[in-house]
Amino acid sequence: MIRGMTTSATGHATGADTTASRPAPANRSWLLAVLLAGQFIANVDTAIANVAAPAIRAGFDAAEGQVALVVSGYTVAYAVLLVTGARLGSTHGHRRIFLLGLLGFTAASLACGLAPGVGSLVAARFAQGAAAALMVPQVLSGIQTHFTGQDRTRALAHYALALSGGAVAGQVLGGVLISANLFGSGWRSVFLINVPLGVALLVAARRLLPADPARTRGQNDLAGVATLSTAVLLLVLPLTLGQGQGWPAWTWLCLAASGPAFAWFALVERRVAARGGRPLVAPALLRVGAVRHGLLAHGLTTSTYFALLFVLALYLQQGMGVSPAHSGLALVVWVTAFGVAGQLLPRVPARHRPVLPMVGCVVLAVGYASVLVWLLAGGRTGLGLFALLGIGGFGLGISANSLIRTITSAPPTGHAADLSGVINTNAQLSGALGVAVAGTGYLALQGLPRLGPAGALGVVLAAFAVLALVSAGAARRATRGVTEP
Repeated sequence: MIRGMTTSATGHATGADTTASRPAPANRSWLLAVLLAGQFIANVDTAIANVAAPAIRAGFDAAEGQVALVVSGYTVAYAVLLVTGARLGSTHGHRRIFLLGLLGFTAASLACGLAPGVGSLVAARFAQGAAAALMVPQVLSGIQTHFTGQDRTRALAHYALALSGGAVAGQVLGGVLISANLFGSGWRSVFLINVPLGVALLVAARRLLPADPARTRGQNDLAGVATLSTAVLLLVLPLTLGQGQGWPAWTWLCLAASGPAFAWFALVERRVAARGGRPLVAPALLRVGAVRHGLLAHGLTTSTYFALLFVLALYLQQGMGVSPAHSGLALVVWVTAFGVAGQLLPRVPARHRPVLPMVGCVVLAVGYASVLVWLLAGGRTGLGLFALLGIGGFGLGISANSLIRTITSAPPTGHAADLSGVINTNAQLSGALGVAVAGTGYLALQGLPRLGPAGALGVVLAAFAVLALVSAGAARRATRGVTEP
């Protein structure tokens, strides 16, 4: 039986309730709002630069590779340092690291908006991603620390909405801001808007986040940080840059080297654990079936979602000739349905919750299949497409919320906080892989005479539906034998 575990003030799981260390319910609502605002703005910036890329290229007369680094530099630094950010929060205090990350994110956003050249913009984007990697893991750790039972279920529903909503908001907001050209700022406004938002959030976070308890700082596992960062970099860098550069030889060499690098990281972690140290990702954590299968299911569904963001934008803008703003609005129904699902989950009786991850994955598959059937029937874009996307959003809302709850409730005592970085890194790597594979496949297929843009999208959607069904099997294994109190 996996029960909703409580967490101590350090963020490690314990077997007893520690309500004395938690803020009052009213304060927890404000605490959650601050944490989710940090998550939201970080996710906005994973997508917003995509919309600004053409304007940045024109403004600096930059090469395509330079602009690709502006877009992907944030994602690369973010993915590489997420697990390290989670560990720093555990050893140095979640409030302290959240504030440090938010301050760095705000300063880097200002540097992006004022960048005099493309080189300085690339550097600022890497710094922005690194700062976000410090801030974001503290969000899930804070939810694990300060919320239990139904309150945690509700908090995780809002957390998942911040993840999905931020990515779509980045696309919509980017198009609106660039079109508005506020004060003649052009593309710079997509970064400068973070400055007043970041300052306001810093003030709120200093007032509302509970003080970090006194603690003895643990080992940071520098060997694990170095090996994991190298492995993630070898995987995510070619995935984010390879497609735009036509998959040169270095991308394949990096991908080939990433496997041995991850194997070396696993060996390093086993050695740290054998010496009695605290590894960056404890091997025991991934031996828990609910964690292992839950991460697989969450990774597969997340990969299809990030890939959908990318492929649908290509289909609508290049294939159907619609504007970027129209393209961004196409997923508003998806995110709305996602949010509705999150609000409904706390109302589901506890005895039925173990089946929700599998049900959500199946509904997601139905959503992808519905759009495929609509395309085969001659539909192309418009309200019909938007409405059918809502089915997928509802399914993803069910699966994402319930899978995160399953994963975070399952680990052995002492490892709950480590899952924050692992879940976020798993999502980022899965998303990068999904975008690379689906994007490359779509671009290759749309040029075929018998397919065209709609046919290529249909093939990709069919693959998404299959992956969603595979994730349903993994979700079922993750929740096998699970009951809730």
